[in-house]
Amino acid sequence: MWLLLPFLTTCLVIVSFLMIVVVLMQRPKSEGLGAAFGSSMTDNLFGTQTSTILNKFTVWLGGLFFLLTLIISIVYVKSTSGPTKIQEQLLKQKAPAAQKASALPSPQKS
Repeated sequence: MWLLLPFLTTCLVIVSFLMIVVVLMQRPKSEGLGAAFGSSMTDNLFGTQTSTILNKFTVWLGGLFFLLTLIISIVYVKSTSGPTKIQEQLLKQKAPAAQKASALPSPQKS
């Protein structure tokens, strides 16, 4: 379990980096900032259907990003659940106090 959280975090960083690269490679409809990053070069390298493939790849990477984030949060909560050290010490202190109270004789009614 201790190795799962760093592995998932590494996968999340890789997916984030890939998503940044894929978004920058896409050709925007208005030819704005994407043209500055050489989006027309992707058409020359990969063909004219590159924009639809990159859109699909962006959707899959975005879904994977949210799925990994959800899994990381669940794993983190599961690994940190349970009483903390302070809670354990407080429970140990309350237990002897409860035993002392039950050991005292109860007042008798007359």
